[in-house]
Amino acid sequence: MKSSNQIELTAGIFLALAIAALIFLALQATDRGVVSGGSYRISASFTNIGGLKPKAQVSMGGVTIGMVEKIELDPVTFEAKVHMQISNTYSDLPEDTSASILTAGILGDQYIGLEPGGSPVPLQEGDQVLLTNSAMVLEQLITKYLLSGDSQE
Repeated sequence: MKSSNQIELTAGIFLALAIAALIFLALQATDRGVVSGGSYRISASFTNIGGLKPKAQVSMGGVTIGMVEKIELDPVTFEAKVHMQISNTYSDLPEDTSASILTAGILGDQYIGLEPGGSPVPLQEGDQVLLTNSAMVLEQLITKYLLSGDSQE
């Protein structure tokens, strides 16, 4: 009987550790990381944001430097206005920085990639990134390819 109880106890402990590990991994995978150490806000307008969502990463050169705070539709231009929080560590981004909506990973998570410009003047709180590239929508690319193929026959 002791052997059976010991096996059940060992299996129970192993199962509890496995569940704890899965919960930890799930939290790490979904944690988009709140910008710590202070931040400033900038915005950018896009004609199409694809599947971009609030709390998506904002990165430069593969390094996460901020996150998408909120997304709203501009009632005048009918473009999506994306508000971003950028860590104060990166407070020297040039004012002619460009923003693109990019896709990462197999699941197609979208994020904003910033590309620095050459201006000596840095972006400030509330500034807008003027150079933007909207998300590429797969359905639109396929349609363009199919329609361009018909005209060549």
